[in-house]
Amino acid sequence: MASLNVGNLGEYLREQRRTAQLSLRQLADAAGVSNPYLSQIERGLRKPSAEVLQQVAKALRISAETLYVRAGILDEKEREELETRAVILADPSINERQKQVLLQIYDSFRKENAAEAAEAAEAAGAAKSGGAAEAAAEAAGAAAPDAERR
Repeated sequence: MASLNVGNLGEYLREQRRTAQLSLRQLADAAGVSNPYLSQIERGLRKPSAEVLQQVAKALRISAETLYVRAGILDEKEREELETRAVILADPSINERQKQVLLQIYDSFRKENAAEAAEAAEAAGAAKSGGAAEAAAEAAGAAAPDAERR
């Protein structure tokens, strides 16, 4: 069986399992998957589903989102957003209404920053194309007086 490209997921899982001082069999039992299947994941021969990754993450007491990124299911920015949301939702010191308000504020800041970034990128693109046009006009203008002198 050829090794799948799962972004060094298997190596990372093996490292986390060893750090947790769990045998392959213990982790497989805790995650509710078969020992051979988990072994194949660790060796990069199988690409697990998001559900299996979530079960393994829970058994290892690590972030499922981290495993999703390593498996190529989720990109880094999405993971950071999900982790931020999870921390807010898990905070026992604030009530549900406060959590929802915080998430709304978080979303509005993200949208505002994305819009500003898009505007800045657009302005930079316009400056580049405008700068090239100005340089061409200057070059044409500089060439015109030379032509008049002759």
